[in-house]
Amino acid sequence: MLEITDLTVRIADEEKEILRGINLTVPKGEVHAIMGPNGSGKSTLAYAIAGRDGYEVTGGDILWNGQSLLDMEPDERAAAGVFLGFQYPLEIPGVATMTFLRSALNALKKKRGMPELTTPEFLKLIRAKAAELGIKDEMLKRPLNVGFSGGEKKRMEVLQMSMLDPQLCVLDETDSGLDIDAIRIVAEGANRMRGPDRAMLVITHYQRLLDYIVPDKVHVLSGGRIVKTGGKELAHELEKSGYAEFTGKAA
Repeated sequence: MLEITDLTVRIADEEKEILRGINLTVPKGEVHAIMGPNGSGKSTLAYAIAGRDGYEVTGGDILWNGQSLLDMEPDERAAAGVFLGFQYPLEIPGVATMTFLRSALNALKKKRGMPELTTPEFLKLIRAKAAELGIKDEMLKRPLNVGFSGGEKKRMEVLQMSMLDPQLCVLDETDSGLDIDAIRIVAEGANRMRGPDRAMLVITHYQRLLDYIVPDKVHVLSGGRIVKTGGKELAHELEKSGYAEFTGKAA
């Protein structure tokens, strides 16, 4: 279970707090969506969970399975089962996608005290999971995300998530820059990850992604605070009315 209590976060070396008292619980087996306008703190929340450099937690706590993530480095959070899918996946010239994924997966297994995959085991696993996302072998041999379209980058993010098999999946605006076909493919990959032992936090501006990844709950984030929580129908309400009514509540 993910439990966030009274979380306040600011960008390092800046006085202004971006998150101003977040309280959020996401049980295993559930998918929760975070929606809100630009600048509301959605990505900051994702970065705080993952432990990204440059974001300073000034109060509160983030617990995963009862253990504080704030005491862990990013690699330790990954070993504990936390995965962050970036809004804008990085390009890494000179590093083949398959090499990157094998190194990441085996580093994670080593951290957990598990045996690393042999080359035949890894190839069998990655080809099976890549086929589910429509990723061809040629794409796996290219440098990571270099020259990839927006849809290809997001499919690669979902492939990484599937390979690493996390228990807590945080997807930061996975639908950003994608057309309808790409959204459907990426969402199908994410939906395969749903299960009773996994929690998922989906961050998005728009309701359209939630037509494919249907959430159990929707939270509205505005001005660094969660100002409303509801069922999946809340996303449809926001699509019609926008966020104007919540800006005053966030003050």
